[in-house]
Amino acid sequence: MSTSEPGAEANQAIDLAAATQQARVLAQALPYLRRYAGATVVVKYGGHAMGEEALAEQFGRDIALLKQVGINPVVVHGGGPQINTMLKRLAVQSTFIDGLRVTDAPTMEVVEMVLAGTVNKYVANLITQAGALAVGICGKDGAMIRAQKVQRSRIDPETKRATPVDYGFVGEPAGVDARVIHALTGGGLVPVIAPVGVGPDGQSYNINADTVAAAVAGALNATRLLMLTDVPGVLDKEKALIPSLTLQHVQERIADGTITGGMIPKVECCVEAVRQGVKGAVILDGRVPHACLLELFTEAGPGTLIQR
Repeated sequence: MSTSEPGAEANQAIDLAAATQQARVLAQALPYLRRYAGATVVVKYGGHAMGEEALAEQFGRDIALLKQVGINPVVVHGGGPQINTMLKRLAVQSTFIDGLRVTDAPTMEVVEMVLAGTVNKYVANLITQAGALAVGICGKDGAMIRAQKVQRSRIDPETKRATPVDYGFVGEPAGVDARVIHALTGGGLVPVIAPVGVGPDGQSYNINADTVAAAVAGALNATRLLMLTDVPGVLDKEKALIPSLTLQHVQERIADGTITGGMIPKVECCVEAVRQGVKGAVILDGRVPHACLLELFTEAGPGTLIQR
């Protein structure tokens, strides 16, 4: 006579079925694990994936998993909403011109405090708590991200002439010294990079995180650049996802108006990364659970792959 409690056999069957499904998923992932073994994957992290606690914790676990299976993840994060919150709290006025924040000295102080401090350590801790040792750094560490001042102009509506616009301490990457990153990944650590660069005179510069991620991926000759966003990817004119684009297709889609607005600079960052040697750049929805794992380890990648 069985001594098991009533229902135990049914529960065991259910558990076995679940375990079998998990084993099947692992077996299906094996070819992808081989493909990316030892590869460098740069992940740009921000948006709702960072702002929602459940998604943030899930992101930390996913990055830790990548490290555990032999991939070298490098994370570059943003922090615009967190900067806005701190500026309001400190009563520091913020000005925007054509969607770009004018960063004067007081604003730059807050930007650096938030990006290289609070947000940077928060993201690093997410990954560390999930089981991989992550180290938070910014572009000023080891002069890793050399910055130059952004030069922009706008057309005066009256004179129709281009006039220069001073965005203050807003910069763009002039070069990336990857030695600090290699030292960390070689030591089994996950670098978490805040997009603050340093000019020739030691001045701090606020740099767009997408631009930094592309420059870092290029400097590392990364296998993949994953750009987490708040949209499914690049959409066609019928709002359907475009699974993949070549560099030539990107230019055609911009020219015919398929790619517009804020998607253009994201796509251009991906194009620049691929031109610098990255094998593929993906724009994907960070709101999708396990977006990075789905993209790397399944054929059902949720984003748009850009490659040569």
